[in-house]
Amino acid sequence: MAWSIDRGAVPGQGHPGSDAKDNILGVANRDIANRGRTGHMFIGHFAPAFVAAAAYSRGPRLATYFIAAQLVDWAFFTLALFGIEEMRITPGATAMNPLDLYFMPYTHSLAGSAIWAVAFGIIVAIWKRDQLGGLVAALVVLSHWALDWVVHRPDLTMAGGEETYGLGLWNYPAIAMPLEIGITLAAFAYYMKRSRGPIGQPLIMIFILLLLQAVNWFGPEPVEAGALLYLQALLAFALATVLAGWTARNRNFPKRGGLAAPSA
Repeated sequence: MAWSIDRGAVPGQGHPGSDAKDNILGVANRDIANRGRTGHMFIGHFAPAFVAAAAYSRGPRLATYFIAAQLVDWAFFTLALFGIEEMRITPGATAMNPLDLYFMPYTHSLAGSAIWAVAFGIIVAIWKRDQLGGLVAALVVLSHWALDWVVHRPDLTMAGGEETYGLGLWNYPAIAMPLEIGITLAAFAYYMKRSRGPIGQPLIMIFILLLLQAVNWFGPEPVEAGALLYLQALLAFALATVLAGWTARNRNFPKRGGLAAPSA
């Protein structure tokens, strides 16, 4: 059983009985897809990290939350390097990208994500001596599965097994792309509103994140899954984390009474 908007079909391609509205949406989606078919959710996963860093400013720094936001992908691409989890390139897998993520029970099942979340939360709680900070970090880790559920075709599981889940917004680029940019910019704006400091570093960070996302969407389509692709993904995550740490180093959060304190 698979929960999906369209069971993995590419919209606007021969759906019997589709009405005019569906046809118009299908044409728009195909036009966007033809211009960029390698994309998957990337910077959208950092939206919960921005919100967490701003909402609980006494907790871990932004870079820690950036690691949390992509932790299961850090784990997936690392495990894929060793053949423990697997993906392949299947053109037309979805309208937006050719990624066939067919075996990832240890990272992208809900149970697997929860285990990563608990483990990371415990590490943060002990490292920072902050139980609430650990809980918030764990929730950011778990948010990854929720966001993937929105965009993935049915390839997520509860605990491995045959039953898969995914709403399939990757098949609707006209919705998925502005949604990802929108939640990221909204969360970034919230972080900026709650914090104080030089404006240059945050603007450089968000510009580079948007640039990485543009390359992700509109760059050349990968021809095969392998070490080069996995290392490129890990490098992108590392760059984003470094940028977050660099930005947060000079951002302060006002306390009551108008004083400002650096994030923990």
